Amino acid sequence: NTTGFGAFDFSMAGKWVQAIKEIAPSVTRIGVIFNPETGPFYASFLPFVETASRPLDVTSVATAIHDSDRIAQTLEKLAEEPNTGVIVLPSVMFTTYKEIIITTAARLRLPTVYPFSFFAQSGGLLSYGFDVRDMYMRAAGYVDRILRGAKASDLPAQQPTKFELIVNLKTAKALNLAVPPTLLDRADEVIE
Repeated sequence: NTTGFGAFDFSMAGKWVQAIKEIAPSVTRIGVIFNPETGPFYASFLPFVETASRPLDVTSVATAIHDSDRIAQTLEKLAEEPNTGVIVLPSVMFTTYKEIIITTAARLRLPTVYPFSFFAQSGGLLSYGFDVRDMYMRAAGYVDRILRGAKASDLPAQQPTKFELIVNLKTAKALNLAVPPTLLDRADEVIE
């Protein structure tokens, strides 16, 4: 089952690996950061990262961050090995401390892919994930139906139907990365 928890399609993790390799072909190692307390479904993403990494000759390194004070230190440790990229798994903690992750990844010149658009819109290199606004709008319809008497247990589970790829060209330029035209063609939004 690749959909499991809420709105996440865990197979998306393979697309994150492919996106990093596409924008930064020299990447041979990917640090996958997660917080098990605020993103407990991390284990469902990891097999997809592994599966996508193997044919691309990329080693993945799953790295738990339990405390926001360890974010920068963890990224610095990952950056010690050359040709490293980062995948940020969905987590409430990472959303709360997104600025630390974005600025540290930029300072360390780590190509990083994020799960939500607001990361790329805040300066992150790439984001690929479900459209959060679309999910909230669809949730409003459910709230309306429940308020009109529908039982929540009778309503079908909602899966995302709209995904978005956002490329931040300003960040790519700062990292000296040439964004391939094929990636730009697939992008839903390009930040200049």
